[in-house]
Amino acid sequence: MIVHSRFSGHGLSSHSWIVVDIVRIADGVLTEHWDVLQDEATREESQSGAPMFGTTFPVSSLKRAQSTS
Repeated sequence: MIVHSRFSGHGLSSHSWIVVDIVRIADGVLTEHWDVLQDEATREESQSGAPMFGTTFPVSSLKRAQSTS
């Protein structure tokens, strides 16, 4: 089983985290687990021009603050 997710607002980084968890379950028991954690690339940082998660790039907290003032 693979779980792909985005974690934001954790206060440990200005970026959201993109996380992939891979687990193997045998006979109803979790037998193996691997994970990957990476800061989410902004539009400017993206080498492919595509977002890492979903279909749109996130709005940074700085841009959100500027748009509300």
